[in-house]
Amino acid sequence: MHAATQGLTGADRAFAVAIVSETLRWMVDLDALIDGATAQILPDDVKSRAVLRIALAQLLVLKSPGHAVVSTALPLVDGGPRRLVHAILSRAQQEEWQLPDRATLPLPTAERWAEQWSLPMVEAAEAAWSAPPPIDLSFVAESGADEWPDAVSLAPRHRRLPRGQAVETMPGYREGGWWVQDLAASLPARLLGAGEGRTVLDLCAAPGGKTMQLAAAGWNVVAVDSSAKRLERLRANMERTGLSADIVQGDIRSWAPENQADAVLLDAPCSATGIFRRHPDVLHRIEPRQIEEMAALQAELLSRAARWVKPGGTLIYATCSLEQAEGEDQVSTFLDHHAGWTIAPAGAEELPEAIATDEKGLIRTLPAMLADAGGLDGFFVARLRAPSD
Repeated sequence: MHAATQGLTGADRAFAVAIVSETLRWMVDLDALIDGATAQILPDDVKSRAVLRIALAQLLVLKSPGHAVVSTALPLVDGGPRRLVHAILSRAQQEEWQLPDRATLPLPTAERWAEQWSLPMVEAAEAAWSAPPPIDLSFVAESGADEWPDAVSLAPRHRRLPRGQAVETMPGYREGGWWVQDLAASLPARLLGAGEGRTVLDLCAAPGGKTMQLAAAGWNVVAVDSSAKRLERLRANMERTGLSADIVQGDIRSWAPENQADAVLLDAPCSATGIFRRHPDVLHRIEPRQIEEMAALQAELLSRAARWVKPGGTLIYATCSLEQAEGEDQVSTFLDHHAGWTIAPAGAEELPEAIATDEKGLIRTLPAMLADAGGLDGFFVARLRAPSD
């Protein structure tokens, strides 16, 4: 998205991002409308289908003026089927085409999630996918959060705001008292509690939301990530908030700390299917092969991270995935191969209201949770305890 909007600023960039996001969000339903209006089905990869998708997204979702949509769409198919594109866009306006109440998930995703979870989960995911999510803020201290009396609080040091505000222009951004972080993404660090000067390894740390949480909670944080570019964002975030951490560039498949830590937080690379509300492209490009590849990498990283925890210490494993292969199955396999390790269930007092552990003490956030309050990203979190000796 960044490359596609390079050179655009302000409202133009926001509008371009909105067009792309809504096209991806509603693409299954947009394609159904397009296919119902053509005598022959257009191939998926032809320019005319792409132009019709983005034009219809503007008409039906963003409610852009019809004349403006047509005048910007037709030049994109110069030398191509302009008459076809113009006819379909005219028909869409004359017949007042409408999209369904919920954006339809891509069929492979819907089938996979129905098998793993249930058909009601798929329906909840479609409802969650149908609109951009609200903005969640995490605060360095509760006193800073108290300065937002009109915002909704779903947990300590958390506030939820309506979508549509430019983050950089919101009160207190430059002062650094808060950062954007979905409530579900804040759960892994919450499970470590107060640091009291103890050491935690924050693995795959960039762009730094959990690093800032841990530092604000009094942990001595060693933040490790393999990407130099993402670490630049982490450093900028730490500087803006006035928090500190020891920042290390390293691939944890080969990097290792000099000493074991009191706690390790592994926010493992994953398919990212849990953040589909914010990144609707993910459900169009993630396939079972990629989930399998990520699960293999997670198993390797989890096994390495376990070696770096002091006896009796804590290991948090988390993924922003809605795939059981990257969550429940991963922890089950880990426990089968690591004697003495146990699940340390989260207590109700540690979790926001309406979020609970499963029967094993693991945390799984699903699309139906807190739906009336704006919903949650899909996350899996396990708190594991190392053997004492």
